[in-house]
This record gives sequence, C-alpha cells and structure tokens, in this order.
Amino acid sequence: MKIALCQINTTVGDFNGNVEKILASLQKAKTDGCALALFPELTLTGYPPRDLLDRSSFLEEAQKALETVAQGARGIAAVVGTILENKGSGNGLFNSAVAVKDGQILYTAHKTLLPNYDVFDEARYFTPASQPLTPFVYQGLKIGITICEDIWNTEGFETHKLYQRDPLVELAKYQPDVILNLSASPFHTAKLSTRQKLLKAAAEKTKAPVLYCNLVGGNDELVFDGNSMITDAAGTVTQRGLSFEEDYLVYDTNKPLKTAAPASEDEIETVHQALVLGTRDYVRKCGFEKVLIGLSGGIDSALVAVIASEALGPENVMGVTMPSPFSSKGSIEDSRQLAKTLKMEFQEIPISPLFNEALKNLTPFFAGKPPDATEENIQARLRGLTLMALSNKLNRLVLSTGNKSEIAVGYCTLYGDMCGGLAVISDIPKVMVYQLAKHINRKGEIIPEATLTKAPSAELRPNQKDQDSLPPYETLDAILRLYVEENDSPDQIVKAGFDAGVVKDIVKKINQNEYKRRQMAPGLKMTGKAFGMGRRVPIAQKFKEK
Repeated sequence: MKIALCQINTTVGDFNGNVEKILASLQKAKTDGCALALFPELTLTGYPPRDLLDRSSFLEEAQKALETVAQGARGIAAVVGTILENKGSGNGLFNSAVAVKDGQILYTAHKTLLPNYDVFDEARYFTPASQPLTPFVYQGLKIGITICEDIWNTEGFETHKLYQRDPLVELAKYQPDVILNLSASPFHTAKLSTRQKLLKAAAEKTKAPVLYCNLVGGNDELVFDGNSMITDAAGTVTQRGLSFEEDYLVYDTNKPLKTAAPASEDEIETVHQALVLGTRDYVRKCGFEKVLIGLSGGIDSALVAVIASEALGPENVMGVTMPSPFSSKGSIEDSRQLAKTLKMEFQEIPISPLFNEALKNLTPFFAGKPPDATEENIQARLRGLTLMALSNKLNRLVLSTGNKSEIAVGYCTLYGDMCGGLAVISDIPKVMVYQLAKHINRKGEIIPEATLTKAPSAELRPNQKDQDSLPPYETLDAILRLYVEENDSPDQIVKAGFDAGVVKDIVKKINQNEYKRRQMAPGLKMTGKAFGMGRRVPIAQKFKEK
C-alpha cells in the first residue's frame, strides 16, 4: 500500500483555501496510486486557531470543510486534522485526526497529550482523549494514528514528566504496521535534530515505521519548517521532506526503505530561510503586498531589508532613510547603496525640520533641564510618525528592525523604532545578526561592508555608540540566553563565569523593560524562548531575583 505525506501550508481560518490544497494533494496522491494521504495537525482550521475556537461559527465552518473533504476523497482515504465537538465533560472541543473516504468517516482519533507550555496553550481549548488509542485498520494494515505531542512523552525529551499516559505504549500493544503522526511542530534552532531522535525513539518503542507529516508556513509569531520524515522500524530516516517549502512524500509498504541523506546542520542558513518564510506568510496572510522599512545605515535594518526583498520581491519593498542632525553621511550613503544593490525603492525624508520645530514648541516646558534621552526619543518617534504616515497613505506594512539583544535590555523606543506590524528579527540576538549578514554576503557584497564593520549606534546624540553602556554583544547575548531561554538565576550565571555586576545590570534591564516588549509588534520565534506568546511575565510586579 502507498501512503502520501502531504506537507502543505495552511492559513488559520481559511477553510476554502485549506480545503482546496487538501483536494489538490488528494488528486496527486490518487494519480500516484496511493490508497491513503496524510496531512498535518488541524489541517482544516490552520494552526494555531487560538480563541477563534470559542466561536460557534468557526466550529460550523470546520464541520462543513470536513464534509467537503470527505466527499472529495473518492477512491482514496484522507487523514486530516480538525476540531470536533466534545459532547461529554471537559472543554468543548477535541483536537482530532479524522480518516475520510467516499463521503464517509472511517475512523476518528483525538489528541491525547495536550501541550501547555511555551507557545502552546491547548488545555485552554481541548479535552484529551479519554480512551486508550487503538489502531485504524485499513486495507489489512494496522495503522496507529497520533497527533504531534502524542509522540513526545518519551524519556530524554522532557525536563520533567508532563503526562501520565503514553499513546505509543498504548498502540504498541496492538503491534501496529505503521505509525502516522499529524504534526504542527514550530521551528526553532536545533529542533530538527531533536525531532529526528524523537522519531527514532517512537519507532523503537512501537517497532513500526513512523510517518511524520509536519506543517509548513508562517502563522503569526510561529514558523513551521516542514521537514516531514519517514523512518523504518529501527528509526532510521528513509525519506525527508523539504525545509520551509510545501512537499510531498510517498511511503510504499512493498518497497525496501533506503537511508535518507542527512539534514543540513547549517543553523544560520536555516534561520535565514525561516525568517524569509515567516515574513512572507505574515505579510501576505494579513492581506498586504508591500512593506516599508526605516533604513538607518545600520546592520539590523539592512538585514530586515534583505529578508523582506527575498520574501516579497524587492519591487514590493520601500526603504526610507530619515536623517536627523546627528546622522552621519556614511549611514545615509550605506542605506542608499543597500537599496540600490537590492533594487528596492528608496526615499530620503529628513526629520531635522520636524525635530527643530518639536524642540521649539517644547522649550518652555524643558526650561532648566539638560538634554537627555527625551531628545533622543523625540527623534525616534518622529521617524515612527513618518513611517506610519507612509504606511497609512501607501497601504504598506511597516517592518520594525530591532534585534533581541536591544529589545531585551530596552534599547528601543516605544512609538519610535518599535513602530510596525511585524518585528522580523526580534528573536535574533545581535551576534547572530552579524552572522546572518556575513552569510548573506558570502557570495558577494549585498550589505555594504561599512555597515558590518562600523560600531553600532542609534546616532541620536554626538558620538553615540551602543556599547557605551552595554558589555560586548558576545557577553550580553550569552547572559540573555542563560537568563531568558534557560531560566538560569543570576547566581547561576555568575557561577558560569560572568561578572556579577554586569549580570545584575543586564537582569535589571531585562525585568524593567517588560512593559515595552508587551507593546511591540509580533515577532518571529527563532530560538527556544522568544519574547511574545511563549513568555508571560507580569509587568507590575516586585519580585527581585538574586
């Protein structure tokens, strides 16, 4: 028997579009002689639907979509992810996998393990399956059907025991011929190797091949990388789907399995691809075609401009440089050169006249007070005003350009450089920003060399440098990783070899600036812990960590 794995890019709430992709994949699978086609988790609704699940009309549309797919699955079975109503106790819905064919429902499985950590909040909406899993018998094949987290309750893949049940152990009792896994596993760095080890463990536990079909595409802050895989019963990967693209794999029970080529371990290229896909899907799924970026001449805005040009085409990207009295000629020229190289539209709109007028109007209220961050923030906010005015008039989405290191310690201005609809690199530490820029330039200069070599500066006062009040970015990023991503205490970080005074200062800055991060645009999650939906820290609180 042949089983197709259909790695498709779905959109939350786009029932018609998602069904169209499913039916097209079914036709291809049927033409190729497949008896069954497997799709990602919550294929019909898109993932994650979040509070749309509270709307009864959303459930109704999902049911109509399921009926349409069932009618369209002629001569081939489709296993699709969807939501089903829970008429018993608990939350009102199940996260389900449904096998349909010739207008009929052949089999239904509900997700057993509901993740409720980091970006996942499934216990808020769903009830776990109450009965032990049993195989779906189809054309004489015993098929174990699992949904994403159902295969993650394995020793070595969790820091503590999260669940009492293990769906794979339940299925293993029936000696299944194959395990299917409908997945919507978001991307972050180093996750692919973890998944490969996980699938190997799942195959060994069930003594059956594992067919893992993962979602691809961006939905809000999350990017799904695809990388669907097929393993043999020993857990060796025999087929591998594309990264960050739609793809299609076929498992044939009558053909011997061969070992697939190893996956790429190039972290920087992988992050690059994830940023491009996440930006493209966010912009287009939000209904925009064109974007707008404030170009400072610095490395952050240059990187965002490159990513946007790759994602949307340079003809859909406008760069705007907005010099103030403190902007260097080099920064203006670097911005202009970048735009020329990328072949994107470029505009220069000085803010000096607006800045001078603002200072004139505010002078009576500033009397007797020396210049400070206030004047710097006025410049940043005038740039934000300019970008948002152009956004309104030209119907372009503004992409903000702050990196994770600066956002973490508050080196960003609310309603200034934080303005925008998407914070593209908000989960990219500064050191990685440089790595990405060098990677982009590996075959020729795209980002001007001067942008890479000059000291980072906001250029909001004379001779300003970012690291006048910050440690080297290598040190800052290492501390941020330990504190934000690993949840280490300041004492643990000091014991790891960092200066106690520096650690205290950085931790203080991180905690003081939660109110800013709560108001920033959504950012694309790239690391194990991003600022956003997966990190929920109170703003008004008095806890002081030692």
